[in-house]
Amino acid sequence: YPTVPFAELQRHQACVNALAWAPHSSYHICTAGDDAQALIWELSGASQPLVEGGGPDPMLAYTAGAEINQLQWSSLQSDWI
Repeated sequence: YPTVPFAELQRHQACVNALAWAPHSSYHICTAGDDAQALIWELSGASQPLVEGGGPDPMLAYTAGAEINQLQWSSLQSDWI
């Protein structure tokens, strides 16, 4: 159903500026934003019903020294962003 949200990712503390799907996995994305965080999410189990204020936790987090405006997964090294 294209009108039903698949997941609600709520751990950023400011605007999200970038999102990228992992080229090696259909279940992993990375988001980054004004809160200087890059968060990696595994969405394989996110098809459970959404709960108010809920949602999955990121599986990994990186905090930069300033906001992050762009990101890209490496096509050669699957664990590099």
